[in-house]
Amino acid sequence: MASGDLERGGRNGKNRANSYHQSSSPFYVENTEKQWTSWLVPMFVVANVAVFFVVMYINDCPNNNLGFEGSCVAKFLGKLSFQPLKENPLFGPSSHTLDKLGALNWDKVAHGKQGWRLITCIWLHAGVIHLLANMLSLVFIGIRLEQQFGFLRIGLIYLLSGFGGSILSSLFIQDNISVGASGALFGLLGAMLSELLTNWTIYTNKAAALTTLVVIIAINLAVGILPHVDNFAHIGGFLTGFLLGFVLLLRPQFGWVQRQHVPAGAPVKSKHKAYQYVFWVIAVVLVIVGFTAGLMMLFRGENGNDHCSWCHYLSCVPTSSWHCGK
Repeated sequence: MASGDLERGGRNGKNRANSYHQSSSPFYVENTEKQWTSWLVPMFVVANVAVFFVVMYINDCPNNNLGFEGSCVAKFLGKLSFQPLKENPLFGPSSHTLDKLGALNWDKVAHGKQGWRLITCIWLHAGVIHLLANMLSLVFIGIRLEQQFGFLRIGLIYLLSGFGGSILSSLFIQDNISVGASGALFGLLGAMLSELLTNWTIYTNKAAALTTLVVIIAINLAVGILPHVDNFAHIGGFLTGFLLGFVLLLRPQFGWVQRQHVPAGAPVKSKHKAYQYVFWVIAVVLVIVGFTAGLMMLFRGENGNDHCSWCHYLSCVPTSSWHCGK
């Protein structure tokens, strides 16, 4: 994308069998909870694709391109044709169009009081490549989570994580606009990690599950140090989702769901362990404090880099092959 843009990238309903299901998967083993039908995540995918088509139609490259960077790409698409590749190598609209339709723009949020951009930017994408990468990730991650926890909890994590990613991005990236659902996607990854930790007792092959998830998260965050990728949205979304996972994805401990089979008079385990309640309380406090402090700093027009001189390296590390710029 042009230097002015930053991309963020990021069964059915029958009951499970009332017995333990040993499988090669390193994940959940006590299969007595309801299996939800995933419909919200597919709707999110459809909404993102529909928004992209609307953005491209409004962009209308053939009638709005000034020709300074070359001619429109895929002209046979008419109004849906893409900006010149020198301007946008991701096959998408112009920076001007994205900004007009709600891209994250620090100046307009902090000084123009356009706080709605913290949400609208989540539904915009810099190009076809950006959109496909994010939607494939959403399908692979989101559908599984929605099947296990239902649409309400996963929908809240997705939207609040995207919002958290936008806040952190606005505090540290103030010279460029930013778009994409990657912050929300990283929130789902963060929630998967905290869900594994807080529901530790009901997993088999714990080490394999934790190692696999940590490696996936680390690789995705490492990609964010490339130029023109908004890693602060990734980090903000991940941290938000990680905390929300402790709050919204709490499961009963191992054995609780089979309490009805315990002989009369036998001791019954409590539904949750003490550490789960501790994690819940800490996470709620941190989410409230983090959102409150972040929004206050943002609407005061503060620059996060003034409080952290090295934090800019979290989003871009300059090398001999590229520079990060300002």
